[in-house]
This record gives sequence, C-alpha cells and structure tokens, in this order.
Amino acid sequence: MASGSDRNPIIIGGLPSQVPDFDPEETQEWLDSLDAAVDERGRERARYLMLRLIERAREKRVAVPEMRSTDYVNTIATKDEPFFPGNEEIERKILNATRWNAAVMVSRAQRPGIGVGGHIATFASSASLYDVGFNHFFRGKDGGDGGDQIFFQGHASPGIYARAFLLDRLSEQHLDAFRQEKSKASHGLSSYPHPRSMPDFWEFPTVSMGLGPLGAIYQARMNRYMEARGIADTSQSHVWAFLGDGEMDEPESLGQLSLAAREGLDNLTFVVNCNLQRLDGPVRGNGKIIQELESQFRGAGWNVIKLVWDRTWDPLLAQDRDGILVNKLNTTPDGQFQTYATETGAYIREHFFGEDQRLRKMVEGMTDDQILHLGRGGHDHRKIYAAYAAAKAHKGQPTVILAQTVKGWTLGPNFEGRNATHQMKKLTVDDLKRFRDRLHLPIPDKELESGLPPYYHPGRDSEEIQYMHDRRKALGGYVPTRLVRAKPLQLPDDKTYASLKKGSGQQQIATTMAFVRLLKDLMRDKEIGKRFVPIAPDEYRTFGMDSLFPSAKIYSPLGQTYESVDRELLLAYKEAPTGQMLHDGISEAGCTASLIAAGSAYATHGEPLIPVYVFYSMFGFQRTGDQFWQMADQLARGFVLGATAGRTTLTGEGLQHADGHSQLLASTNPAVVAYDPAFGFEIAHIVQDGLRRMYGENSEDVFYYLTVYNEPIRHPAEPADVDREGILKGLYRFKEGEKGAIPAQILASGVAVPWALDAQRILADEWDVKADVWSATSWNELRRDAVEAEEHNLLHPEEEQRVPYVTRKLANAEGPKVAVSDWMRAVPDQIARWVPGTYQSLGADGFGFADTRGAARRFFHIDAQSIVLGVLTELAREGRIDRSVLKQAIDRYQLLDVSAADPGPAGGDA
Repeated sequence: MASGSDRNPIIIGGLPSQVPDFDPEETQEWLDSLDAAVDERGRERARYLMLRLIERAREKRVAVPEMRSTDYVNTIATKDEPFFPGNEEIERKILNATRWNAAVMVSRAQRPGIGVGGHIATFASSASLYDVGFNHFFRGKDGGDGGDQIFFQGHASPGIYARAFLLDRLSEQHLDAFRQEKSKASHGLSSYPHPRSMPDFWEFPTVSMGLGPLGAIYQARMNRYMEARGIADTSQSHVWAFLGDGEMDEPESLGQLSLAAREGLDNLTFVVNCNLQRLDGPVRGNGKIIQELESQFRGAGWNVIKLVWDRTWDPLLAQDRDGILVNKLNTTPDGQFQTYATETGAYIREHFFGEDQRLRKMVEGMTDDQILHLGRGGHDHRKIYAAYAAAKAHKGQPTVILAQTVKGWTLGPNFEGRNATHQMKKLTVDDLKRFRDRLHLPIPDKELESGLPPYYHPGRDSEEIQYMHDRRKALGGYVPTRLVRAKPLQLPDDKTYASLKKGSGQQQIATTMAFVRLLKDLMRDKEIGKRFVPIAPDEYRTFGMDSLFPSAKIYSPLGQTYESVDRELLLAYKEAPTGQMLHDGISEAGCTASLIAAGSAYATHGEPLIPVYVFYSMFGFQRTGDQFWQMADQLARGFVLGATAGRTTLTGEGLQHADGHSQLLASTNPAVVAYDPAFGFEIAHIVQDGLRRMYGENSEDVFYYLTVYNEPIRHPAEPADVDREGILKGLYRFKEGEKGAIPAQILASGVAVPWALDAQRILADEWDVKADVWSATSWNELRRDAVEAEEHNLLHPEEEQRVPYVTRKLANAEGPKVAVSDWMRAVPDQIARWVPGTYQSLGADGFGFADTRGAARRFFHIDAQSIVLGVLTELAREGRIDRSVLKQAIDRYQLLDVSAADPGPAGGDA
C-alpha cells in the first residue's frame, strides 16, 4: 500500500482535506518517533501514547479532528493477507455456473405468459462475496447447534437459488417456478428470502430494507443472551449480514450500531456490498459512500475493513512512493468510478491516469485492456477471504466489511454499472452470448438462439460439484437451511392461572397489572420459567414490572459495575450478565428486533424462548408495523402487549400517545392473534391457550397481541359456568340483563366493558330496557372466523354451509346490537356483516387529546350515558320506543356538554 511522510490529503470525516506541511523535517521527526515506539514498545504502547497526545492537544485547545476514515485502499495490506486455502480455479468455475443460472432463471421468468419480474444485477455484483462465504466460512446446522445465521440481501436471492440448484437442493422445475408460488405450488420459489413461504430453506426475511441489519445486530445479541443464561451453546455461531450501500440510507440500518459496539458483539459481521448504486442511480455520486460509512462505523465503535481494490492494483500501489495514486483514489467521486466501470481502457487511461505525469508513467507499460480490467475488491476471492478471516479473528468489536463491486458485474456492457441495471431483467441473445463467453461456459450458440436459454450444470460427478459438497460437509451442512428441532414444552397446569381467575376482590387493578401478576407466576414455573424473555423499551416501571428487577434482573454482558442509586429499595434496579429481562432503552425498533430473535429461537437454535414484549400500544403496530410483518414472515412466536391501550385511558399524555387503532392495524397481519380482554380471568385463558398453540403439541406459527389498559378496575372472579370457548373465539355473554321489558344487546371490549355494565344498569333503571352485556374479547378473531366460513361456502356450494361463530352466538339474542370500545368504530365494524338484526357501533374516531377520561369519553360519545343513547336510538329505529325519548336522554345526561361528564378515575398519565 502507498505510504510516505508527505502523503496528502489527510482524510477527515470521509472527505479529503488538504493540510499544508510548513516544516517537513519536523514532521518526519514526529513520525520517526512514532515508528520507534511501535518497533520498540509495540502497537499497544504506541496507541496509548497517541491517545495521551490527543488528550493533551485538547487540553491545550488544539483543534484536533477525529481521524474517522482512512485512505481509499484496502485495509489489509497485501503482505498481511493469509494463505488462501481454496482451489481458486474450481471456485471460479462454480461461481461462473452460479452466475449463469441466476441470470437465466430471472430471464426465463420473463417468458411470454409469465413476466413475474426479478433482479439479477445485485447478485451479479455480490456473487464472489457469497461464494467465499459458502466455500470457507458459513457454518451449517449438521453439528447439532444453530450454525451461522446469514442475513442474505433480498435482491440477491436468485444467486442463492442458483447455487442450491448446483447442489441438487433445487431442480430445474424449481428455478422455472421462480415467483410462481401458487400456480406452481409444489415447486414455487419466493421472490426474496421468505421463511413463511419456504420454511425449510430461508431463515431470515431481509428485503424490507433496513430491517436486515437491525435484525442481525439483535440476533447476535440474542445469541450472547442465550449463552449467558445457559439456554444454548451459541459460542460458535457467527452472524453475517449482507447489505447494500444504498440500503444503508435507511435509518434502521445504522440506528443500533452503538449497541453492537457497546456489547462487544464480535460474533457479528456486516458485509456491505458497495456497488455505488441505488435502484435509480449512484448512492453518493458526488461523494464517497465507502468513506462515509467507514466514518460512521468507526465513530460507532466498529472494526472497519475496507475491501476496495483487487490484486491487479497491488503492483501499482507498490510503486506509489509519493502517494499520488492514493491521492487520486481518495479524491475521485463515486459517480466517476461508476462511469469508469462502463467505459474503455483508453478512457480510463486518459481521464484517471492522464492528469498527472507520475500516474501516466505507472501505466505506460499496460495495455488498454489491462487498464480496463483493474478490478474492484469485492470480486477477488483472495482479498475477500482475507477480509472474512480478519473479521472472524477480530475480538471485542463487531466488524463491517465495506466491499466495492460493480453492479451487474459480468453481465455485459448493457448491464454493468448502468443506472437502469436494477430494473433490467431480460438478457437478449447477444447479451447471453457475451455473458457465456465471459464465463467460459460450454453452451452452443444454437441453444441460445432458439427458445429459452438453458440452465447449466457441469454434472453431478464433476470436480466442481464434488468440491461444493465437500466444502459444505466440512462446514457442517447446507446453507441456507431452516431446521425446527425444538420439542414441545411442558406447559403449566391450571393451578398457575388460578390466582388471576379469582379476581381482584376489593382491589382495583388495571389489566396491565393483571397480566404482570400472571407473568410473575409463569416465570416461577420450573419447566418453562427460564424461557420467558421480558422486553420493554425503558418502560418497565410504567407497566408495574419493576417488581421483576430483584429476581429476574436486567441482562447486561458487563453486569452492574456501579452502585445503583436505589440499591436500598426493595425494587432496586439490578443488572447482571445472566439477567432475564431485556431493557433495550428507548427504542421500539430495537425491542421488536429482540422480540423477533427470541421468538424464532425455537428454529434458529432449537431452543424455544417465550418473548413478552410490553410497550405503549400507540408505539407498536404504528411505529414498528413493518417489523411485525417481518416477525410473521420469520415464523416467530411470542406475546406482544399493547399497554396503555385505548384512545381515552391515557388522556393526560395527549394526541400522540392515544391509541385507538392498533387493533385495526393488527388485523392486517395474518399471523397475529389479537385480543382486547377486559378482565384478569379472560387474560388467563387467552395466555394459557396462546402457550398451547405456540409452544405445545402441533405448535402454530402465530404470535399473540393483547391490548391492556392502565385504568384500575375491580376484576370479577371467573364465573362458575365460564364460556371458555367464547373467550377464545372472541365473544361471550358476560352478564344478562336482570330487569326491564325491552330487549337489547351491548357488545363491548377491553376497558369499555365496565361502561357497558353501567349502561346496562341505567337502561334497566330509567328506560325499562333489559340489555345483555357481551365481552368481545377479539373483534379480529370473530372476523377471521367469519371470512373463513364465507370462503368455504363460496367454494363448496354443494356442502353444508358454515355459519360464522358470531352469527351463531348472537342468533337468539333479541333486540338491536350496539358495539362499543375505546377504539375507532372500524374495529367493531369488522363483524357488522355477520351480526344478525340491527347493528350499530360507537367508537373513538379522530385524534386523541389531553383531558380527563370522562371528558374524552363524553367527547367521543362512548361513555355509559352515550351507550344508553346508542341503544335507545336503535330501539327507536326498530319502532320499539318513541323517538322523542332520544332528546330526553340527550338533555338528561347533558351529552352535548363535554364538561358535564364525570371526570372519572384519575391516573390518566403514563
């Protein structure tokens, strides 16, 4: 690599900055002193001296910038590269076959009558990065552990399929069924890594950009957590995340780098494929994305390895005594390097080397073709191997490898480096011929000129294929592979839930606290207690979970190196390396990533964990809904608690804390089983059934969402004839009307059930209406059941027609049905189609605001008196009562005056 005392520029913050040297002799004396310290006392001593000098410079107010980036050359010098243990010739042949099949698969997917799309340029640029990993680093699961966890870049999936084809894991029929998951169901391949679509193949969904790097960080952290707690030996597992440089613009991509550094996750390596292009054009056309990312990762505390140039640059850099070549590399913007990837050798000679006589002299003995083939580091197997080996060997920090490549590499001049290459999906005959020649494949012209281009397989007995199998055998099996080895858990018996089913007596507690009490009991269970993973975003005290601190403790790899300020208190804050609770700070995205990693541990490591993620309900499905979709795709399981739920229970906090729609958002996720329970005994039955469905025999790939509230109420004991089926299916009659002549029905969920009970009393005492109160524990499950029934009836008209559960349940319920909740009306309106008779809903539509609970409920017309009016209105519509009654009720209860409402119980803040 280039070196020299007068090399300019100095690189600061990823950008070059010219710093004149007024006294080169003095500068050389300082540099000689540093060299002597390194030679005589070692690098650690030299590092200490440098840090003390920087400290003293700052004391003297000398403006010393942070040296956050290095020259635009490879971090690992040629002399420091390790021996490459592979057969590079065979590996080149393997990679050529993989490249061909990946491109042909996507091109064939554009055949007439199909046209399902696909991407080939991303894998073309990253193919070598993957190939070295497959041949030398990625560990499989055959050893009995979880192997390595690899987060493949979503758009590179064709290459992963193409490699699996060579290994006989997939057939030609599979490749021809790319993106045809239903029409070719037995062979269909998903577009991207989707475990739910291909549950034996893919492990981690990554194509929602930014979620891959976030998930990888928390997967590496979860590996350490599981090992620290003695649940699984993950000491050999390494997490690899393959990312795009354009993807790093996503906030999630860089948002939790500090956590990985803070916890010393040296079991994690990011490989950022820096092909300098986004989907539409250059990532940093006027700048240098590798330098920028180096600065960001170094600043966050990561080990950075730059893999910029291939071996053809080594002789030139060795000649660079005065640093002129390195200076040219430093100052050339990415947009120009992209242009060089599309131009001729003569153009590069003139525009890159031609500006300085010293640069021209370096290449005067090279042909234009040799200059054209000065390559990028991400395409050189030996350079990649050196980077990966260094990353695996590095201790104490996570590592990022910033590898420069060319998008569309080897696909020909119509693809390589072009702005439109991401959208280009079909190869012409001429493209195919050039591509074949570039890869040296024995495919005759006639096979390219007639019909669809063929796949290429060198033969099962060829040395290439045998080499591939041997390498995977040595590394512990095929990758990617998703393998579920976990056995069903021995679940607690009914006694564990007995306390919650007794009710709260005279004590008033919120449903959040009711759940926490149950969680404590479950965590004491000898069989599954250790498998619970409580997760919260800096809100354990808000949710009354600080009572878990002394016993469960908060996980920290450092333990607790300080005396806690509240150490004398019973519920003191306690951290420990074996702590059970994950306290992820003020980061819902981080918490959800922990949830996903824990919830999929049953497959990743063969050891089930039961995550329980508790958060402000407003900041769940709304803020991290994309991750909940990722969780569904990853087939993760666990409990998600939307605490402080509802639009009017947290009224002290105001608009952005008032959730009236998360249940509706949850309904859009097919993997979510969502409930809105009102009482502790309902929670007990729901959680017990959730554990059975997710962790018992014949476990299901679902996760549970429960909305719980911060409003204290008295919880009744479980009725002797409790309708357990109704609780689980979503609707049961909680209390029949005791007096009154005119029948009606009130359906309520969650915190609205007590309002409905008040309305039931008022209707009987003042309006002669006998109303039954139903607890709608899940509007979403009622709708799901009804939709399934309708679909069956649509497709099986000759069979007995199914009747939705909600229809059967309300078939004999007389009078109009009025639904009420602390959610927007669209939540209970989900079942309107299947409710027999007259149906109307009341809800909290609109923005929340800060006020008393009573005022908010009066404003939204969902309090007890408004429910009374709602029932009377529907009775008048049916002709059961005179419409004049409605104005009487409005005046009697002052329903047009928000300030007239009873303020209700205090405690509407967090």
